[in-house]
Amino acid sequence: MKFTLMVVGKTATGYLKQGIDEYVSRLSHYVSFDIQHLNDAKNTKKLTEAQQKQAEGASIMQHIDVSDYVVLLDEHGKEYSSVEFSIYVQKRMASGVKRVVFVVGGPYGFSPEVYGRANDKLSLSKMTFSHEMIRLFFTEQLYRAFTILNHEPYHHE
Repeated sequence: MKFTLMVVGKTATGYLKQGIDEYVSRLSHYVSFDIQHLNDAKNTKKLTEAQQKQAEGASIMQHIDVSDYVVLLDEHGKEYSSVEFSIYVQKRMASGVKRVVFVVGGPYGFSPEVYGRANDKLSLSKMTFSHEMIRLFFTEQLYRAFTILNHEPYHHE
């Protein structure tokens, strides 16, 4: 089983990249995990929001396999506590899929095609965060989920 975090664009902020790298390293003790960076849409100043979503959506769709279980990190998705998320992760691992792909879209969200392909939607909060921060928050929560599943002392209730 492999977990992938698919993101549009690079993480440019140094302290966020450092935090992300730390949790990616920690995750390697539990699961195969990678972050797949897709290129930003070109000439975004000349594109409408819909055109930008369409361009980013086409790129996302090119990198998703038919057998992937696709979870959009989306403000309209279901919210979980950390313990509930660990159970969600455990169910995905037991389901027999080869790869679970969590996707962070661009600034305007996802194209209709990406929404149509998604198996699930997950919200990390009702608050709005930068896409770079979501990458850090998600990698930390995935790490936390594995520590919960392994009964390790990282998570306190």
